[in-house]
Amino acid sequence: MNAAAVWSPGRAPIKVLLADDEGLVRSGFKVLLDLEDDITVVGEATNGAEAVERARATRPDVVVMDIRMPKLDGIQATSQIARTHGLEQVRILILTTYDTDAYVFEALQAGASGFLLKDAGPAEFLHAIRVVAAGDALLAPRITRRLIAQFTAQRTATLAGEDRLAVLTEREREVLAMVGQGLSNDEIGAALFLSPATARTHVSHAMVKLGARDRAQLVVIAYQTGLVSP
Repeated sequence: MNAAAVWSPGRAPIKVLLADDEGLVRSGFKVLLDLEDDITVVGEATNGAEAVERARATRPDVVVMDIRMPKLDGIQATSQIARTHGLEQVRILILTTYDTDAYVFEALQAGASGFLLKDAGPAEFLHAIRVVAAGDALLAPRITRRLIAQFTAQRTATLAGEDRLAVLTEREREVLAMVGQGLSNDEIGAALFLSPATARTHVSHAMVKLGARDRAQLVVIAYQTGLVSP
């Protein structure tokens, strides 16, 4: 997805809240984001409790959330924001170091829409914000799918997958499997000879039936139920 597909002149800029306990990190992100016409920083937070408070006050489109913060960590803050009335549309992009963070799967379950490695370059960071703001999950990179698969396999081996998926039509199961593999709506449509709009509709129906907050949680469910193999 490119920026043009997400934002065009005349549309309101993407409102971003930065939550990280390292001031230098926040400053660097803000300098980068302030250069973009389609993004505006509406607040900063130094810990998870502040992130929840600022999210309530500013109603951002995206929260860039560090996992390791004092007072309230990024997972707890994500969960509180996701459960707060009026903040249902806020998307949360988790920052992680991958090799050392064993909490990413919990963050996705808590309501995060995806995650980004802390050593990502500027272009990747900007792309991630735009993708998440557009309502998609940042789950396409192979490293992301492998991490989700790893934690899902360890923690949910006994879930009754077939019972959970019984509410879906056969087409919705096919679409869910492809979402779990990281395919976009365009790619799902092409594979199943559907329009992207029809693919998006099937994704939306699956989200409602399975009680998933967003596309990221659909990926988790696809692994949990064995529809997609690690």
